[in-house]
Amino acid sequence: MLTHPKAAAEFNKDEDRVNWHDKSLWFVRNKRDLAVNKIPQWEELRETASQIKMKVLSNLDTYLEEFEKNAKANGIQVHWAIDGDEHNKIVKGILDKHNVKKLVKSKSMLTEECHLNPFLEKHGIEVVDTDLGERIVQLAKEPPSHIVMPAIHKKKEEIDELFQRTMGTEPGNGDPQFLTNAARVDLREKFLNADAALTGVNFAIADTGGFVVCTNEGNADMGVHLAPVHIACMGMEKLIPTMEHLGVFLRLLARSATGQSITTYSSHFLKPRKGQEMHLVIVDNGRTEQLGREDFRNSLKCIRCGACMNTCPIYRRSGGHSYGSVVPGPIGSILSPNIDLKKYSTLPFASTLCGSCSDVCPVKIDIHSQLYKWRQVIMKEHPDKVKQVAMKVNGKVFKYPWLYDILGGFARTMLKIIPRGIIYSKLNVWGKQRDLPDVPESSFKAWYKQNRKKNG
Repeated sequence: MLTHPKAAAEFNKDEDRVNWHDKSLWFVRNKRDLAVNKIPQWEELRETASQIKMKVLSNLDTYLEEFEKNAKANGIQVHWAIDGDEHNKIVKGILDKHNVKKLVKSKSMLTEECHLNPFLEKHGIEVVDTDLGERIVQLAKEPPSHIVMPAIHKKKEEIDELFQRTMGTEPGNGDPQFLTNAARVDLREKFLNADAALTGVNFAIADTGGFVVCTNEGNADMGVHLAPVHIACMGMEKLIPTMEHLGVFLRLLARSATGQSITTYSSHFLKPRKGQEMHLVIVDNGRTEQLGREDFRNSLKCIRCGACMNTCPIYRRSGGHSYGSVVPGPIGSILSPNIDLKKYSTLPFASTLCGSCSDVCPVKIDIHSQLYKWRQVIMKEHPDKVKQVAMKVNGKVFKYPWLYDILGGFARTMLKIIPRGIIYSKLNVWGKQRDLPDVPESSFKAWYKQNRKKNG
């Protein structure tokens, strides 16, 4: 099993990429700071959004029933999926009903979570991701490395080579305008020939039965308005009570994600147009279990802005793919262990617990506190035998001051005579990127006693 430390070490072999990745994300974090500092009531907005989300989570069953009732009244066909497998079968069933062979899809982390693309492709359905970042990683046959900027790990020169190889474009010297135009030309043909369109859901409004999709490229609208079938997929936590609350979240989302005042497109879908079918798939996939975990239920407030990733020193210097999960970074390190505790047991430790993630979260999730709580759960359910023995030994040493003094003196002597090659070897992971300070001649306790005598 590939752990985060091993995957991060692999990413860190390319120091230039690490530095570039770090600076790129910090640039976005800085844009976020500039944008939020222009809003005097920013903290009030965060608190309001947090309370709205908490109200929804505390009454989720009621709001889901209200939303389903109103959505059906609007002519939307509502489906329920307990997990990713059921979600994929429902989507395929809808596509089979309409003999769909070509599907255009806007960004949806839920479908990534359910592994929809490979499932449909296995059954002969062409799936085209139309968000530019998602299209890049799809052509590269890679998962997204960030939930808002899926291809942030790739340089423009690499994308140029990728387009030449997969789309047959002319060399563009890594020019972003050239690459964007090339993708636009390629995707326009996909939009025109699609049999169905699939979108995610950023916010679902209980009292209207409608939902909102936020994009910067208009690709969701292009797909939906041309295709005869619209499928929207949403996690069950995406609800907000009323349309009045939407303004709070739209002001928070884009500023937190990219430093924009608002996403370029905030598209509202209430009912299918004449001659179109609209389907909505509401997915659990472990959310009910997370809701039942009192220490971790706050994580379901997440609006997928990615702000915690942009600020996290570990994420910025280890890359999204090192997490091995659909949602990487701090919030992913909370959500993923709920799905598979053993598989993702290293993720809660991929944090300095500095609290910067909690500070920038627009809905005030106590991210660093939850990471610490996951560590406690993991050590209890999947204990590290080496650490357990080490802590017991340390406990004995600290219990007896005389033993501590003896071993301290022994350690100081040994560190002076042991060759560096033994301390800084492959067997000693601690010494891989650390260096010990100069060994003192005596302990602080001995130094203090000696100097106290000298001074009086």
